[in-house]
Amino acid sequence: VQLVESGGGMVESGGSLRLSCAASEFLLDYYSIGWFRQAPGSGREGVACLSRKIGRIYYRDSVKGRFAISDDNAEKMVFLDLNNLKPEDTGVYYCAVRMYYADNFCEGFDYWGQGTRVTVSS
Repeated sequence: VQLVESGGGMVESGGSLRLSCAASEFLLDYYSIGWFRQAPGSGREGVACLSRKIGRIYYRDSVKGRFAISDDNAEKMVFLDLNNLKPEDTGVYYCAVRMYYADNFCEGFDYWGQGTRVTVSS
């Protein structure tokens, strides 16, 4: 499985970006897909996850109402729309997939992309 992210960049606070993740397999082959981020000097954290197999979406509290995860199975694409961006959203954003069932569909991902950097200035 290969994942390639794109769409990162530098924006001012309040701006928007759309991150894209191109997958090598059809998305329905995965148990769940997710976006994670890692800020400078911090660990990686889950931002948003989606599982079509169980019909659930998760958002980190700090991004609820501002970010939206979506997918296009036919195009093998996963998206993360980032709106009303804040400086604390700065980091490298990673797309990931989990192949099989997990009690927590937003943990234990098997494959990761290389990341795309988002920088939000105040």
